[in-house]
Amino acid sequence: MINVDDINEAWGWSGLNAVEVLGANAFGNLIIRDDEGRFWRLRPQDLCCEPVANSRDAFDALAYNQDFLNDWYMPEVVKLAELTLGPLTDDRKYCLKIPSALGGHYGRDNLATVPLPELIRFSGEGAQQFDDLPRWN
Repeated sequence: MINVDDINEAWGWSGLNAVEVLGANAFGNLIIRDDEGRFWRLRPQDLCCEPVANSRDAFDALAYNQDFLNDWYMPEVVKLAELTLGPLTDDRKYCLKIPSALGGHYGRDNLATVPLPELIRFSGEGAQQFDDLPRWN
């Protein structure tokens, strides 16, 4: 698992001051509690880290939100990654070689595995570089 110092070093610029990692999924997404009691989701594939709940009650309610749960567990993409790359070892997570935020897609040719600390560091540095650019919606 990754420690909060690594997260704060990579993502502290975003306003996150992590104190606890509550969970990680197969693609290195993290649920993080900050020093103000907010809950954040770090999505390395999207070069994104943002609050998902402002309180414990709001966070607990996400356990009943099917859209959130499907997005968190990513069942179709995890299955594709397992078929393409095999099962994960304890020290690695699946990732996109080219993040979706940069036009990467969830296809066999864009999947890889990486140690979680490297994924968090890479995504935080990449997101910071693009933070001041205009967003296209």
